[in-house]
Amino acid sequence: MSLSNRVIATYQTSDIESYKNNPLIEALPPLNDFLTDAKALKSKIHCSESERYLSSIKRVHHISRIIDEFFQPLNNHFLLHEKLSIMIRSGYVGRNPNTSYWAKHIQNGYERVIQGDLSAHKFTDVSSTAQSMTLIGCSGCGKTTTITQLLSLYPQVIYHPSMNMEQVVYLKIDCSHDGSLKEICQNFFRAMDRALKTSNYEKQYSKGRHGIETLLAGMAQVANAHALGVLIIDEIQHLSRSRSGGSEKMLNFFVTLVNTIGLPVILVGTPKARQIFEADMRSARRGSGFGALFWDPLKPSPQWDALTDKLWKLQWLQKSEKTLNDEIRDTWYDLSQGVLDIVIKLFVLSQLRAIALNKECITSELMRKVYADELKPVHPMLEALRSKDPLEIAKYSDLHLKDTDKRLLKLQQEIIDNAFETPEEVEFQKLRNKEEEKVYTALKDEFKSSLLVPVIKRIFDQNPTLTWIDILPIVNSNLKEPIESKKESNTETRKESIKLSDWHSLESDDFRYLFSQKKETISLYDDILDNGLIFDMNSWIEKVG
Repeated sequence: MSLSNRVIATYQTSDIESYKNNPLIEALPPLNDFLTDAKALKSKIHCSESERYLSSIKRVHHISRIIDEFFQPLNNHFLLHEKLSIMIRSGYVGRNPNTSYWAKHIQNGYERVIQGDLSAHKFTDVSSTAQSMTLIGCSGCGKTTTITQLLSLYPQVIYHPSMNMEQVVYLKIDCSHDGSLKEICQNFFRAMDRALKTSNYEKQYSKGRHGIETLLAGMAQVANAHALGVLIIDEIQHLSRSRSGGSEKMLNFFVTLVNTIGLPVILVGTPKARQIFEADMRSARRGSGFGALFWDPLKPSPQWDALTDKLWKLQWLQKSEKTLNDEIRDTWYDLSQGVLDIVIKLFVLSQLRAIALNKECITSELMRKVYADELKPVHPMLEALRSKDPLEIAKYSDLHLKDTDKRLLKLQQEIIDNAFETPEEVEFQKLRNKEEEKVYTALKDEFKSSLLVPVIKRIFDQNPTLTWIDILPIVNSNLKEPIESKKESNTETRKESIKLSDWHSLESDDFRYLFSQKKETISLYDDILDNGLIFDMNSWIEKVG
């Protein structure tokens, strides 16, 4: 199909009994373990040696890609990967189109839409196999990024020609600031239209003053009609209890999605969202039927080392150290406190600052300066994390990180506005192909760019059939020979000395010759003065005056 998020169903028989003969499950990608899927999730971004000598403006663009493209699978992603896989598939067990339950779900949904009543139904023996789950973690710990990456393992829309149906595997919506349950419903219809490339549902349910019951009934029917696999509601902490009718009504809303509609739901938010679910034990159980995951910032560990080592390789700086030392790693952790968003943005901002200052390397001092200047909005949250005081952390766990994005854009613009090219960049641009660049990269630390580049080009022109490996020693020897010859020449000059008895044979303007010719009654100074070898300052002053 032409749409990248839409594929035509191909079915693979499942080994799991409850999944067999269910086209909604057997059209999904095969079940893989986390290690297999993690290979597909790892970011493909990398930095080649030659790219470090591009112009500063081009390097800014490469460095900025890290924020959007870098992803490193971590231990806490394993459990989320498994739960997401189970929730999607188990939710379809009770909605198998090859059984009577599917038709009953559709009929019950139609009845609720007609009556505008969520409790309305035509069949009473329809059970739900759907589950709900909550994911809680502080701002910037990678919740949204990880879910987006895991969802990328699935096609969003699968078309089943035999049923003439578009199956929507997942839908992710955000809860807007000061949101209400009604806004969540409207966001649902917008997201469904985006997935299906239509505008039908938003138009249908945005007209008139539909109540929450009517909107939820509409959600139920649309979700069933398109066999929605899982609904992810992000930024759930933005839900306003006052605008939504209180915690109890909000919990009833989510329970209805799961139990009545049969739709698996994942609620994602910061610790502030706990107040929705922990009003009482009953609500807590209902809000997290498939459990709750709590993500904390990374701690110093082999996992932290692996993450920072991976990031450290993504440096477009000309004087960067190849290996991350313990001093910088410890500084990096102290400043970021293991909050992934800060870890990455501090690294990116430090590279941009290094280019702006023409330092071309990251140091602990530079990182601390960047932290002090560019990350002021998040200092309170990070100070709370350093204190390890739960009460302090609770105050700032929902702090927004958007201001760091603004600082990033500003620093990028400053580099572009004050763009300059180093001598190395200027010379590097003169190279004509990858082969010449490889030779340059191998020898750049040995010789000055202004000497190296012309020799590389000349040797390649003289030997067009040779590879860069063959050319490398030739360029090296060409540049070393003159230097060695010069050293030998200087050594010979220093060894050569003239005896006092032979000074009379020197040139007449040599002081040693004058010394050999001077008379005993005349000083050497007077002799030099008589020969016009000393500037007569007094005569010059008289003339000028």
